[in-house]
Amino acid sequence: MARSVYVTGIGRGDGRQVVELGVMELLSRRTGRVGVFRPLAHDGPDPIYDLLRSRYRLSQPAGTVVGLGYDEAVAVLADRGIDELVSRLVYRFHTVARGYEAVLVLGTDFADTGLPAELALNARLANEFGAPVLPVVAGTGQDTDSLTAEVRNAYHAYASLGCEVLAMIANRVPDDAAAGAAGLDGHLPVPVYALPEDPALAAPTVAQVAEALGAKVLQGDPAGLARDVRGFVFGGATLPTFLPALTEGCMVLTPGDRADLVVGALAAHSAGSPAIAGVLLTVGEHPGEETMALAARLSPGTPVLSVPGGSFSTAGELMSLEGRLTTANPRKAEIALGLFEGHVDTARLTERLSVVRGDRVTPMMFEHELIERARADRRHVVLPEGTEERVLRAAEVLLRRGVCDLTLLGDETAIRKRAAELGIDLGLLGPEELPEGPGAFARAVDPYTSPLRERFAELYAKLRAHRGVTYELAYDQVADVSYFGTLMVQEGLADGMVSGAAHSTAATLRPAFEIIRTKPDAEIVSSVFFMCLAEKVLVYGDCAVNPDPDAEQLADIAVQSAATAARFGVDPRIAMLSYSTGTSGSGADVDKVRRATELVRERRPDLLVEGPIQYDAAVEPSVAATKLPESKVAGRATVLVFPDLNTGNNTYKAVQRSAGAVAVGPVLQGLRKPVNDLSRGALVQDIVTTVAITAIQAQQSRRAADAAAGPADPAGPADPAGPTEPTGPEGKAANE
Repeated sequence: MARSVYVTGIGRGDGRQVVELGVMELLSRRTGRVGVFRPLAHDGPDPIYDLLRSRYRLSQPAGTVVGLGYDEAVAVLADRGIDELVSRLVYRFHTVARGYEAVLVLGTDFADTGLPAELALNARLANEFGAPVLPVVAGTGQDTDSLTAEVRNAYHAYASLGCEVLAMIANRVPDDAAAGAAGLDGHLPVPVYALPEDPALAAPTVAQVAEALGAKVLQGDPAGLARDVRGFVFGGATLPTFLPALTEGCMVLTPGDRADLVVGALAAHSAGSPAIAGVLLTVGEHPGEETMALAARLSPGTPVLSVPGGSFSTAGELMSLEGRLTTANPRKAEIALGLFEGHVDTARLTERLSVVRGDRVTPMMFEHELIERARADRRHVVLPEGTEERVLRAAEVLLRRGVCDLTLLGDETAIRKRAAELGIDLGLLGPEELPEGPGAFARAVDPYTSPLRERFAELYAKLRAHRGVTYELAYDQVADVSYFGTLMVQEGLADGMVSGAAHSTAATLRPAFEIIRTKPDAEIVSSVFFMCLAEKVLVYGDCAVNPDPDAEQLADIAVQSAATAARFGVDPRIAMLSYSTGTSGSGADVDKVRRATELVRERRPDLLVEGPIQYDAAVEPSVAATKLPESKVAGRATVLVFPDLNTGNNTYKAVQRSAGAVAVGPVLQGLRKPVNDLSRGALVQDIVTTVAITAIQAQQSRRAADAAAGPADPAGPADPAGPTEPTGPEGKAANE
């Protein structure tokens, strides 16, 4: 039977969508088959379910999610009584639960439902469903005494009705009441958690303002419409009086005939002081074409909206507007998850949920596992492309989720301005600022002005002296963000580096080869992709770096790929791929794979390896039973080593596109310290995942260095003969 959890409340305004999203995250880490059930629902769209369906790739038919509409439920209650209503809902719940390993139940919303004794109804439904409850209490506007009393009362209300209470959560708690609510943990029989009010969640986006007011969008791109509106500034004064009133993230509300205020606000935004969310014009007026054209040039993408109503009535509508979690703004979902994970003991709550992890590993479960492992021992990763939009968006996700600390390279003013334009709040520290508190932080560093530039120039000149590099040449070279970031990793000022969203593979890898170099036990640097299929994860190597490895290099790729697979939870069973299986074929290409297989067995007799073997015989048990019936690898391979880059790169892309697999990588292996390359088409989630992998590699490097009895510098002394030069592609062809 499915294990379910019933998220409920005691009244309106508890913001429990944050908790529902957080619980869904926990359930999806344990199993790939999670269903959603809302016993009662209002007519119209269900934003939180739409978000869950999109984010967690739910395949559940939409018609099965809702038990009954509120109007129908009220009619059944009036005509047939509470037992009939409950009976119908229980039947529909179990119809859903039979198809899933876990079910998230979204309790009633206490808003215009027409139902009496709603808390008691939620309690009874939870009991009938066999689901423990997770009550959420609203903390808005409450002091410590009133909030702690309400949490206690809510617990006793559900417990007295026979419910199994998982934990109590106080949400949207003011800072001065948070300690009191959290202090109940240990004084109630269940854990108690307090989630503070987060302005970034409470703030509506410009798009939500436009939707709520029915505003016309005169100007603005999708990034601008996604900005948070953190406040309102009403424009009526003269421009010199108006400009000092502007605040970060504010929306300017002004009559549409005040062209001077429109131009002034956008000019201030363009100058970066401060970055506004947008401009809202009232009374149905707006500046002429020439002024609007100037506005577009001053601040491209910054939204300008227009409404027919007056400023006073429009302001009244805006005062009650709050942000919502929707599919249109995945950024807020990441903020919500960061809030949940930052204030809830997720390991403890998961244990209380008692959802047994299945044998299957879905793409979502694999990605969750990476995030959790990275968070468990936070490392520091440098991102050279500090002004790139996708990198900034990924950085916000990484910081909100507490995955790692970050250094963004580039002009600090440009980074701050670009982040503000995108509505991203990174809380950037300057080069010398110290972080406050235990949370993840980001720092902006400009290689051109950093005091580290001279130190790095001396080091690089020493490392490359055999190539004629002088201090003067090195001083210019290390200002390049890729070289500067690599030197940060080499010198232990960062634990790893991720680049490539806007740089070629060569620009990312060449500094790593020159400065960090290969491990003593690695012949070459190679790569793997984690191919996340519907129910398992396979490891493909090498699909991005080495064009035509010989037998010795191919063996090295196989051994490294097996080690990488094991480090990330994939039991390595190696298939050395060829167009021939076993002894059925011959020729130089097959002989190379056969020789590589022999070398793997000689070097690592503990590894399970088969080759040469065709792809179908490697992964499909029915084919393996015919071609290699005695093999311990055939039909069950998890690490697939391709004979050359042409085969590997095309195969991973074919599987990615045709089978709908999620390709995570390329993950580089063989370097002394972790540096990873991105495709220039990488999505924000690809960057997040690659940074998490890099952080995990850095954890492993740190543990290995701590365990080693060698010199303090795990990279060892520089090789006077010079480092190994890259043998991979000079451009981006291999992984794009």
